[in-house]
Amino acid sequence: FQGERRYTRNYLRTSNFRLLYASVYKLKVKKHKLRKIVFYATKLIPMLTHRLKFFVAYMVPLVVFLSIALGGYYSFFALIFLFGVLPFLELFSSGTTENLDAIEEAIVKDDRLYDFIVYSIVPIQYAIMIYFLYSVSDPNLPTYVKIGMTTAFGLSCGILGINVAHELGHRSTKHEQLMSKMLLLTSLYMHFFIEHNRGHHKHVSTDEDPASSRRGEWVYAFWFRSTIGGWFSAWHLEAERLNKRNLPLISWHNEMLVFQFIQLALVIGIYWIFGLETMLLFLVSATIGFLLLETVNYIEHYGLRRKKKGEFYERTLPIHSWNSNHPIGRLVLFELTRHSDHHYIANRKYQVLRHFEESPQMPTGYPGMMILSLFPPLWFWVMHKHIDKYRASTMGEALG
Repeated sequence: FQGERRYTRNYLRTSNFRLLYASVYKLKVKKHKLRKIVFYATKLIPMLTHRLKFFVAYMVPLVVFLSIALGGYYSFFALIFLFGVLPFLELFSSGTTENLDAIEEAIVKDDRLYDFIVYSIVPIQYAIMIYFLYSVSDPNLPTYVKIGMTTAFGLSCGILGINVAHELGHRSTKHEQLMSKMLLLTSLYMHFFIEHNRGHHKHVSTDEDPASSRRGEWVYAFWFRSTIGGWFSAWHLEAERLNKRNLPLISWHNEMLVFQFIQLALVIGIYWIFGLETMLLFLVSATIGFLLLETVNYIEHYGLRRKKKGEFYERTLPIHSWNSNHPIGRLVLFELTRHSDHHYIANRKYQVLRHFEESPQMPTGYPGMMILSLFPPLWFWVMHKHIDKYRASTMGEALG
């Protein structure tokens, strides 16, 4: 049906399955039942599956909620499930390298359902935060339960809060950018909105980027370098923006300044309503959230560098990011693991991110690689082999 060019425009203008179905009749498929069955099997059913599969992402808030609600030793359920069970399952699957074709991509890209899924994470994350604060403030809870609940909410901050904020932060509309900032607030990491979009994407896979890890660098050292460097980079980037617009640095036009006041107000509000201990536990959860982000940053570009041509670096290419097609991590992280395409074209929505044959591939999914990175000698032993092998290939020769 892709060969029927005169009907391609109808496909490209719709995100509605009814119009897609109507095109069957335009092609007079109703007179040919076999062709109609083939159409359903090759287009409608796979695209419906593509729509529904991202509901798997709701598994994260569910296990976090259960961890907080059940209490006791079950408070560690989210940690065990998300970074125990899921990485184990991904050891036995490699996923698919298939991409959507041009017609499918055009339909999926404008399908509002995919937007509503990420939009829904905002109220879900805030509901979890309020429930966590209320639950953990119970003075009768044992210490180990409070630790378990804090860990669970920290995972929610990283996987739901910052990850979805990352997706929405690349959108162009004001309401989507506002939702991104709201999610980042739950991890007290609002500067990420500035540094990631204006700093990381410009300097990625170079030594100028604090969020691009270097070969032989321990993840624990990277946490400090990326966190501190990213925060100062955001101040610098915002100062540059204000200077270009002839606006004062100390003013409400300075987003970094506004972000600090908003985050401080949230922390003070939690202290005022729930007390000192709950505030400290929230700070621990927020720290877990942004350290999850920095661990992802660590594995995404580890040991990969762009070539410098004169005073400038070459354009970011698919070879400058580590990828994974392992299915569970892809769905839970909203296709973050197809990271090469995200950096190649930053405004591509998560549902249409592509696999590139030339992209370096990780041996397992992102959750498993994040765990592996916490053991630097083992991480180096695994990843340096992959880097050297990739560099020896035709595609890897282009690395800096």
